[in-house]
Amino acid sequence: MRSVRRAAVAGSFYPSSATRLSSEVDQLIAGAKAQRSLGMLKAAIVPHAGFVYSGAVAASAYALLKARERVDRVVLLGPSHFVRLEGLGLPAVEAMRTPLGEVALDLEGVKRASQLAQVAESPQAHAHEHSLEVQLPFLQRVLSRFTVIPLVVGDADPDAVAEVLEVLWGGEETIILVSSDLSHYLPYELAVKADKRTAARVLELDPVLLPNEDACGATPINGLLVACAKAKLRPAVLDLRNSGDTAGPRSEVVGYGSFAFYQAQDG
Repeated sequence: MRSVRRAAVAGSFYPSSATRLSSEVDQLIAGAKAQRSLGMLKAAIVPHAGFVYSGAVAASAYALLKARERVDRVVLLGPSHFVRLEGLGLPAVEAMRTPLGEVALDLEGVKRASQLAQVAESPQAHAHEHSLEVQLPFLQRVLSRFTVIPLVVGDADPDAVAEVLEVLWGGEETIILVSSDLSHYLPYELAVKADKRTAARVLELDPVLLPNEDACGATPINGLLVACAKAKLRPAVLDLRNSGDTAGPRSEVVGYGSFAFYQAQDG
């Protein structure tokens, strides 16, 4: 009997009923605005709040992923919200569970990642972490069969994160997802300006460090930007909104963005 990481936020961030969850995710993806492809989708940044807040923004990336062929391996990175962590942490399980079923880990990929000095097992960091978990139902609805390499990211420099991504980069069968929200608890107008600045830096694959106050997943984003610059991927903004646009007051909002990174079709 394999070890499984149980769902921690089913019933709060997203529905605990498999039927309701499937329906909600499908509706969010169906409602995503059409995007012009700039090549083969290789990586994306997606938000990780409750579905009522950021689900529609995340869906813009997953609608693109649904159109991809041959994806059966997902490298998934998100920030550690509850546990102080040095480097990147693996969950020490063989699968992760949501109401839609279990997602198996790519154990060979996990083994390769764990050979790097900046990667270690950290089940405590994964136990209550939502940033990775909320992506799984989307993946389960858009991919027929896939494995995942889930990494919670703590204190690490961009090159260390990029090295992990490069080891796990793979080919057309692999997609890389970084889970991050943007600005936190600013008034609406200030948040819009702050998130536009962040989006501009993402589009430039800006090597200057994105600070944590601009994105809770700044550390994995910074590593992704380094890796994408080396791989000469083309970035694009898919959606950029905040909780004041989706399901909340505008006095204090949380920013959400979906970004795609494309590999040229001939590359």
